[in-house]
Amino acid sequence: MASRHLGRSIVLQSLFEWDFYSHQVDLVKIIERNLKMFAQGISDLAFVFNLAKGIIEHLSEIDEIIRKAACQWPLEQINPIDRNILRIGIYELLFGNQEEVPPKVAINEAVELAKTFSGDSSRKFVNGVLGTIYKEREEIIKEKKS
Repeated sequence: MASRHLGRSIVLQSLFEWDFYSHQVDLVKIIERNLKMFAQGISDLAFVFNLAKGIIEHLSEIDEIIRKAACQWPLEQINPIDRNILRIGIYELLFGNQEEVPPKVAINEAVELAKTFSGDSSRKFVNGVLGTIYKEREEIIKEKKS
């Protein structure tokens, strides 16, 4: 498994646990434990911690984008795995370094996470939501700046 894909998997598992405990536990400690258990020898630790840190810093904005893009699904009713896959994908689409992770790579990685950790309908849901955000990202970015 490629290092960054594995890193995203660790972030997803850690965010899921963090969500499960209503954000009342230390996410960094969860990540560190998951890295030791599931990803010893991963080469890009900075990517993992920067991704998680970026998601947390922009969490309220990301969740609002999810609410708008998936308006038929209240955020709390979205499967927690799917919700956190969307958080990763949206962060990489809108807030991350576009040269490092191009938008289509961000979407593809999110879909791959859905295939691995969720179901077929989740893969379609994640792809649909992120596809909508991708089409509207210029407008979303302008809205963020104002």
